[in-house]
This record gives sequence, C-alpha cells and structure tokens, in this order.
Amino acid sequence: MVNLPSHPPGDNFTALVEIERAGEVLTFTLNNPKRGNEVTGAMFDAILAELRAEAVQPRARVLRIRARGSVFCTGRERAAREADAIRAEAARLIEFKRMVRTGALISVAEVQGDAFGFGMGLAVVCDFALVSERASLCFPEMRNGLPPTAIMAYLGEYALPRHAFPLVLFGEPFTPARALEMGLISQVCSPETLSSEVDALVGRILRLDADAARRCKEFFLKAQNHNFDQNCNLALDALTQGTLAVLARKK
Repeated sequence: MVNLPSHPPGDNFTALVEIERAGEVLTFTLNNPKRGNEVTGAMFDAILAELRAEAVQPRARVLRIRARGSVFCTGRERAAREADAIRAEAARLIEFKRMVRTGALISVAEVQGDAFGFGMGLAVVCDFALVSERASLCFPEMRNGLPPTAIMAYLGEYALPRHAFPLVLFGEPFTPARALEMGLISQVCSPETLSSEVDALVGRILRLDADAARRCKEFFLKAQNHNFDQNCNLALDALTQGTLAVLARKK
C-alpha cells in the first residue's frame, strides 16, 4: 500500500490522487497511471475524508472525477487477505459509491481512457459520465471467479437486465457507443473535446439555482425507490416546500 501524505481537506497535493477545490467544484484526479490508475486503500481514505468533510460543511456543488494518463481507471487495490480486512476493504468501496450517488454534489465522471471493473462502476454511479470514444469499457471480475456484486447492486437501474447481465457474466469489453445505447453513460466525446464538454456541463450545473438542484437530485433518487402513489405524496410535499422557497427568494 502506498501512503499518502496527511493533508487538511481541500488542499491541493500531488500524489496518487489530487484533490482540488475551485470555486464550487470539487475535483478528484486519479494520478496512479503506472498501475492503470488503480485506486489504492490510501486513495480511498483521502477521497472519503474529503467527502465526509463536505457532508459536514458543504462548500461545493459539483464533484468532478477524472484521471491522468492514457487510462481512466482499471480497478481497485485488493490488499486484504483475512475475512475482517476483506470486509472492511469492501465496506470502504461501497461507502464511496454511496456517497457519490446519494450525496448532494452533482457528480461528473470525465472518462478519458479505458475503464474496467471499479473504474467503469464509478463512471456509472456518477450523475453524468462523459466518455472518450477511444475508451474500452468492461466489467472483468468474473474472469477471476469473482461476481462483481458491488456493481450489480445498481447496474440494473441504468440498463435493462437483458443488456446488463451479459456484461457482468462474461466480462467482455464493450464500446462507449454501446454503453450510451444501454444507458450506462451520458455522452460519447472525441478525445480532443472531452474536457471542454465536461467544462460546459459543469457550467450548466452551476448556473442552476443551488438549492433547487440539490432538491432535484434528492427527489429523483427517492422516486426510484418508491411506487407511483408514494411518489405522488412525496411530490405534493416537495412542490409545496419548493414553491415556498421560490416565493421567499422573490421577496
């Protein structure tokens, strides 16, 4: 395991993950290209510390995840060998995905290269995933006899089961165009325009009313877990509260 230097949340530093704040944008840049931008335990710890600090004292509105080098992310470190350590390692992974998906920040994955396993799962769980047309994508875990359950926990919410199950069962590579067709990503970009497309998307998000954007994401996630009648009741409360908030701003 590679140790990262200790740092206060929000500070810039050059290591295996770079954490930067610019205005209302929090950026994580994976910087482990010699190992395919594999996410180590120390990288998880640094990222989670930042997300927990953000949850306690919100400062950002957008989370941007990107990587240096020719690949986005080809997986995560699996250092544990005993049951308790393996469980703790898996819990850290799942906590990260849960915080990205359910947190108030609107998340954007900037996938400039290959995304395998955890890397592809991370792109899917973000609110937006913009992917270079040259990237190769796959869920290869079954090649090592390990069903990718952390990915399957939510994959079916993005792609129909007839499309999603073969991806995880066989672990064969697929193209960004195919991922877009299945609903796993948001947009396919040329390598030359990827960063500018993400810049434009981030700009669009920041032009929205901050509180309304937060409530929009919150309600969108809730609605996926309830039936129609429950969603109608939730919508009634949300519309009332949202309208009062708009009226208060006009005073």
